[in-house]
Amino acid sequence: MHDLVIRGGTVIDGTGAPARTADVTVDRGVITGVGSFADEPATRTVDADGLLVTPGWVDIHTHYDGQATWDEVLAPSSSHGVTTVVTGNCGVGFAPARRDRHDWLIGLMEGVEDIPGTALAEGMQWGWETFPEYLDVLDQCKWTMDVGTQIAHGAVRAYVMGERGARNEAATPEDIAAMKQVVKEAIVAGALGFSTSRTLAHLAIDGEPVPGTYAAEDELFGIGSALGELGTGIFELAPAGTAGEDIIAPKKEIDWMRRLSAAIHRPITFAMVQVDDDPDLWRELMDESLRAVAEGADLWPQVAGRGFGLLSGHFTTYSLFDQVPAYQALKAKQLSQDDLVDALRSAEVRHSIESWEPDEATRDRMDKAFRTTYTLGSPPEYEPGPERSLTAIAAASGRTALSVAYDAMLEEDGRGLLYVPILNYSNGDLEPAREMLLHPRAASGLGDGGAHCGVICDASQPTFMITHWTRDRTRGERLPLEWVVKKQTHDTARLYGLGDRGTVELGAVADLNLIDYENLQMGNPTVVADLPAGGSRILQDATGYVQTIKSGVTTFADGKETGTRPGALLRGAR
Repeated sequence: MHDLVIRGGTVIDGTGAPARTADVTVDRGVITGVGSFADEPATRTVDADGLLVTPGWVDIHTHYDGQATWDEVLAPSSSHGVTTVVTGNCGVGFAPARRDRHDWLIGLMEGVEDIPGTALAEGMQWGWETFPEYLDVLDQCKWTMDVGTQIAHGAVRAYVMGERGARNEAATPEDIAAMKQVVKEAIVAGALGFSTSRTLAHLAIDGEPVPGTYAAEDELFGIGSALGELGTGIFELAPAGTAGEDIIAPKKEIDWMRRLSAAIHRPITFAMVQVDDDPDLWRELMDESLRAVAEGADLWPQVAGRGFGLLSGHFTTYSLFDQVPAYQALKAKQLSQDDLVDALRSAEVRHSIESWEPDEATRDRMDKAFRTTYTLGSPPEYEPGPERSLTAIAAASGRTALSVAYDAMLEEDGRGLLYVPILNYSNGDLEPAREMLLHPRAASGLGDGGAHCGVICDASQPTFMITHWTRDRTRGERLPLEWVVKKQTHDTARLYGLGDRGTVELGAVADLNLIDYENLQMGNPTVVADLPAGGSRILQDATGYVQTIKSGVTTFADGKETGTRPGALLRGAR
């Protein structure tokens, strides 16, 4: 008697093999068979005829470090078929943490990842100082998915060096030795790796760069040697120049990453995006990563499947109307959401906003914004053509771009959103993202689940990868379904040493998605105030996930969570 038999589904097993019709048996949370088991009984049977059966998605770039201590569901990632997440990215995290550094670490996370500090302060129940103690606290939690984490440079520096570390002063040999020991203890306790950030785009709430931004090679190599000595763990970073602040810096970063990886024999994964200032630089950097393999290095540029940008609405952190004095005055009244929408619908308020006459410099900025801001639509379109820009719609309809934006943001009962792609969209389409994904050293990630709560919801990226790249894309070539599934299951799991998942194979953890492929669709991003202390975030659901199964237990059915919590802390590679 099997615990579960999934019968007659179209299995895409995560290895890249062609889809095939098969049954899948599950016992004690593990896949025990993939084949024909028509006559074998089961405690629970699921008819998967007409459905895809895939591994659960393994999302390696999230920021649920604090949220995981109070939230069992871990939305929005859980709404998109994700069954494993990795936290502790970009050099920010909450352990180790001395008692007098709690507020500072919250401010660091708030500044870098746009997670409301009030929500973190109220939601987190601090019960640790060291990183192993942090893992012990997480070990008591249960979620809809498994959670693995990394130890973050910012927290380590502040813990070892105090204010000197927080303010990015140079580390002494004694400091480096102490940081190495802290990291080593974390990896032994179960951390999946170490993360740091070197991009000037990452600032704490007080405006200071993330600790480690200017770390010298002796510090990076000293800490990295902990991974080498243990023979496990990954080194993750947001490199200098990530957001285009210095187009020379990324080339220098590749050089030291190549040498470090070769020295410690461990993989290094780093954020890779296309920037306007040098729109083809990414090709050079990714090819350098490939050449580094021949020199004994193991570099993995981590890329996104869609553009990085902002969502603009009346309840998002950023709004296209922010510079309009009449709009600022209206928002200053701190009206309820319904009252604000009612006011915006009035002819008087509309005229006060649309009649704005900016100075020449502001007008130039706004004209550029109108050209690069698009209607998001419903369902959302993340590869909008030039005809969807505010400027193009205005020209075609005889209105002003500001008027077009006004109407779009009043849709959905005043919750309408505009889309402003900033990175990975230099050519006005996602062709660079497709090329990046296809590169042999590319790792699929950068969804930032749990972060940037007020301006993006890229945690929906796993669903976008399936819908857009394999089925819906019209502005260029698509990608094979089996390949895309492998990219965000088998490949991401193996990069982080999680060899027990990411495939529908005998002996693998029974993390599965049953998908109505033809009807799989992302919902509209929506701002909700459901974080502790009334904090807001953007959530986005999906339809078409008939079931998401974690360790043989259904956590989501037809988009609704079932209340089960089979997810647990992952300690170390396996």
